Amino acid sequence: NFLALCASGYYDGTTFHRSIPSFIIQGGDPTNPPGKGGSSIWGGYFEDEIRPALRHNARGIVSMANKGPNTNGSQFFIAYGPAAHLDGKNTIIGRVIDGADTTLTKMEAIAVDKKHRPEESIQLKDITIHANPLADG
Repeated sequence: NFLALCASGYYDGTTFHRSIPSFIIQGGDPTNPPGKGGSSIWGGYFEDEIRPALRHNARGIVSMANKGPNTNGSQFFIAYGPAAHLDGKNTIIGRVIDGADTTLTKMEAIAVDKKHRPEESIQLKDITIHANPLADG
């Protein structure tokens, strides 16, 4: 789902709509206003794909955001740091490999309102997939 949405440009130009310093920044919803929608490549929710060996143990871990078990769509979050309480609850889909220190630090420093909405627009320009485990050959 995430790889297909990345490859299709679904996330290009989307806004990070929620930032909780020392925890996560969330995006992946192209609807307006963002944060209430977005859909998977199948059009609806899909099941969790939890792998016990994968942990929310570092800055830059990328995971699917959800509303509870088996409610994955298009929204995702990037961890600002370890978040072990999310292990087994959110499907880990990757990690930031370029900018985990510099870019995430700038994003985390942007002021947020009482609902954790960034007071300045934080946009995802585009995504580069460095390794696709599902690609042929």
